[in-house]
Amino acid sequence: MIEIAGLTFDYPGHRALNDVTLTVATGSVTALVGPNGAGKTTLMRCIAGLETPLEGRIIVDGMDVIEQPREVHRIMGYLSDFFGLYQDLSVARCLEYAAAAQGLPDDDIPATIARTAERLDLTDKLHQLSGDLSRGQRQRVAIGQAIIHQPRLLLLDEPASGLDPEARASLAALFRQLQADGMTLLVSSHILAELDEYSTHMLALRDGRMLENRTLKSPHASDEHRMLHLALAQPDARLPEWLKAHALVALKEATGSHAEFDFRGDLHAQAELLKALVHEGFAASSLASHKENLQQSYLRSVAAHLESKQ
Repeated sequence: MIEIAGLTFDYPGHRALNDVTLTVATGSVTALVGPNGAGKTTLMRCIAGLETPLEGRIIVDGMDVIEQPREVHRIMGYLSDFFGLYQDLSVARCLEYAAAAQGLPDDDIPATIARTAERLDLTDKLHQLSGDLSRGQRQRVAIGQAIIHQPRLLLLDEPASGLDPEARASLAALFRQLQADGMTLLVSSHILAELDEYSTHMLALRDGRMLENRTLKSPHASDEHRMLHLALAQPDARLPEWLKAHALVALKEATGSHAEFDFRGDLHAQAELLKALVHEGFAASSLASHKENLQQSYLRSVAAHLESKQ
């Protein structure tokens, strides 16, 4: 969906993006992560065609953002970190204005408003003034404005900022639904635990440079290659060497009481491994999949980056 090559962007006296090259897969939910000042917002604004880079190329769905901004905007939605709503307009009028601004035919706008409001659980709020809504409801109206034209790509900059836990959970469910409906999402946030609930890919920035761009999970991922965590009820000093000798195990960490390892086998092979452990006299209390969360993945990328600079 997005292809970027050699993207460089300068503010006066500061290079915000430095030779960034990346891809965002169609149908993915990509978490854009990094510390303050990493260049996340600048990258999103460049993709949205709101900033002109010093050099580099940005392709969205086969179209050059710099050369064809209008065409790109027709298939893209964008929610900035400081979004604005017309306080004295009803929710319906806010959505109507956004639909008209996107060039939707007048005859199609009422049905589009109704469909969008239902999608965002705003049907009973359509006649309320946007200024009278809660923060979470206002956020949903802003997202409604961004997706009123049914874009194929949605950019969201800190969408959960200022929301309470219930509103964040509701927002996460909405993003999963948008992805299920075929939309590609690029989401920036400092709340990594929240991103971990729905992200399929991670894109990490630091000091304007790309740290890593990789898959976190996929609905089509194989069950024959995963991380497992083993715990023993009673410590046994033989455990590390026994696991090292197993053909399907790539040991990551082990002590006499627990181990984490990459396992190259299906569920039947996992059952055989557990059977062999018990047969060898290990008091195995649990053997389960261990998924690295987004924060662990990001910190590992940062550690690898810092180590490479030494």
